[in-house]
Amino acid sequence: MGTVRVENIRVYAHHGCLPEETIIGSDYLVTVLVKTDLSKAAISDALADTVDYVHINKIVEQEMAIPSKLLEHVAKRINDRILLEIPIVKKSTIAVSKINPPINGDVEKVTIVLKSKRR
Repeated sequence: MGTVRVENIRVYAHHGCLPEETIIGSDYLVTVLVKTDLSKAAISDALADTVDYVHINKIVEQEMAIPSKLLEHVAKRINDRILLEIPIVKKSTIAVSKINPPINGDVEKVTIVLKSKRR
């Protein structure tokens, strides 16, 4: 089993429970970690035998463009698409961070982490 990690994909999106959040938007970071068998790719040197991180980045950008109230909802959509569209992925972990969340406090970011595995 191997790991492919795409870290800190920067996205500007319109998520949140407050109306202002969905109107104004804010900055987000998304990290995707997928587990898969990388032994074939290590031998073949062929993109078709591994997880294409360009595809992962595209999924993240597309799902982050759809406004949601909760980061958990966005992370689930990203997880669902990765498992649907990239058959060799066995497990995935998605971390979605909202930078400078609108809360009363000096908080750099709030992060949710959601894990899924192929059934």
